Amino acid sequence: MFKPVLPPLKVFVTLTVVMMLLKPLFMVFNGAEYAEYGFFDALSVMFGGLRMDASMAAYLTVVPAFLSIVSIWTGLRKWLLVSLRVWFGVSAFLISVVFVLDTVLYGYWGFKLDTTPLFYFSSSPSLALASASAWEIAGGLVATTLLATSIYLLLDRIGRLQPVSAAKRGRQTAVAVFATGLLFIPIRGGFSVSTMNLSAAYFSSDRRLNHAAVNPMFSLIYSATHVNDLSSAFLYYDEETAMENMNELNRNAASSDTVAVPLLANSRPDICIIILESFSNHLFPSLGGESVATELDSIARSGLLFERIYASGFRTDRGIPAILSGYPAQPTTSVMKDVAKAETLPSIAGVLADAGYDARYYYGGDDNFTNMRAYLMSSGFSEIVNDKSFPLSQRLSKWGVPDGPVFQRALDDLLARTGNRPLLTVIQTSSSHEPFDVPRSPRKPDEPKAVTAFQYADSCAAAFINNLTEAGKADNTLFILVPDHYGSYPKGLERASDRHSIPIIMTGGALQRRGRVGRTGGQTDIAATILGAMGLDTSSFRFSHNLLDPDAPGYSFFSDPGEIGLVTDSATVVYDLDAGETTFAEGDTARLARMAKSYLQILYRDLDAR
Repeated sequence: MFKPVLPPLKVFVTLTVVMMLLKPLFMVFNGAEYAEYGFFDALSVMFGGLRMDASMAAYLTVVPAFLSIVSIWTGLRKWLLVSLRVWFGVSAFLISVVFVLDTVLYGYWGFKLDTTPLFYFSSSPSLALASASAWEIAGGLVATTLLATSIYLLLDRIGRLQPVSAAKRGRQTAVAVFATGLLFIPIRGGFSVSTMNLSAAYFSSDRRLNHAAVNPMFSLIYSATHVNDLSSAFLYYDEETAMENMNELNRNAASSDTVAVPLLANSRPDICIIILESFSNHLFPSLGGESVATELDSIARSGLLFERIYASGFRTDRGIPAILSGYPAQPTTSVMKDVAKAETLPSIAGVLADAGYDARYYYGGDDNFTNMRAYLMSSGFSEIVNDKSFPLSQRLSKWGVPDGPVFQRALDDLLARTGNRPLLTVIQTSSSHEPFDVPRSPRKPDEPKAVTAFQYADSCAAAFINNLTEAGKADNTLFILVPDHYGSYPKGLERASDRHSIPIIMTGGALQRRGRVGRTGGQTDIAATILGAMGLDTSSFRFSHNLLDPDAPGYSFFSDPGEIGLVTDSATVVYDLDAGETTFAEGDTARLARMAKSYLQILYRDLDAR
């Protein structure tokens, strides 16, 4: 009954296994990078990249599956068998060429195969091969030929089609079509919110193991389909002029209420950063907003409240690098989506790890979404708690586990913690994201669903802080609460600067300074402010400034698709990138617009160079 299904199924399984087995070979041929790893490391690499290998195998199996369906009605015609063998040959050749190129080039470049070699080769084939000796080129050709031949013979043997009787054509077609449809499950990467991306193969805090797990064919295709010409984007001025404008901006005077008051009671506290999904100033009554986040507002009143802060971007994948790496959001791309570039970013976790800290990340959703896991692993987080860390009974929303169980898991872990190493804990909330499905009822009459969700997230975050404090576990902890970006509530905020307005709230036993700070700043300034207060080096955080340093500049840059903004203590400008004109101006805007464009230009040159 399953004759047409079996050959494509065998092809899918065989291709998946072949790609898994190529990973240890990649490690062996890059012995200088992987000499310290053993058998179990290779095994973990194979299974760490299994989903990505299955995805690529499914792509390559679609054609054999389609030809199998056709054969039910045409019989095993010669043209059909030739077509199948040609496809097997093409698949074997592509797998072999990409594997050999990736294996050879990794030793030179240290990152997985992408479109970079294609660019170099199209520009100058001779120069692209200039670094390789004749023996290396010959060895590569021989290895490609042998590998391609072996894979082809294997596919040709197990993928041969079988004849089907005329009486069974209808039933066999239905089964074969259904089986072919199932291939789109591994192609997509499963049933979760995120589709297959490079982050799916990131399973370790060791960058080299993650690189070994990534399927090079997927990496190449992903790079080709996500290309973004950074080198020619937003070239407003010559380099010297842009730098002069940037330097002028960085000489911006601090506000009068900023004085050199110590932030911390000691230089090595435990640090807990809570990233609040879609929160903004408009939810905090002490900032002139609605009475929504009342519990966190109460904490802000008794702690340290930075009241003139702006979110760097408009989505979480922009906000997280801004918060944890001090790297501004970009209007046309996201650094987190480019794993090779994201790995080069400085990070709070990385600096603290060098200072003896452990780092944990808690998120109730799919941490592969927008390559977040890859970014976090390369940033220095040794442990990531995600949706799969919780039972199915707690994965109650589209985005995974509600905030309550996530905060409870973090609380339980902190209460059970032993040892003397300081700890960085980051908790990312998700319940205040659309569709706002939260386990909180009953809702007040006529209360928007979004308000209920924000109140739920507010109560969960406040309860976590209060419970940890009451248990005596927060005496040496600095809590930092910061939204990732403005969400969809309240609606009708047309002005970009209003949409990006967020607070930074600090509290905890390790906090020495309290009150309110009116200094203009952004998410990107968290890194320099916290690490600077600890006496740690912040020189790698190029776009981050210490909000409590009176000699540091006070401003914030933000971006949306097609739009950028720059805010200082005395002026605000919003610039439309598509129209090439200022859409909102307040203060000395001609000067500020020039600085905003220079900032964007330098940001893209920095990103391009990574």
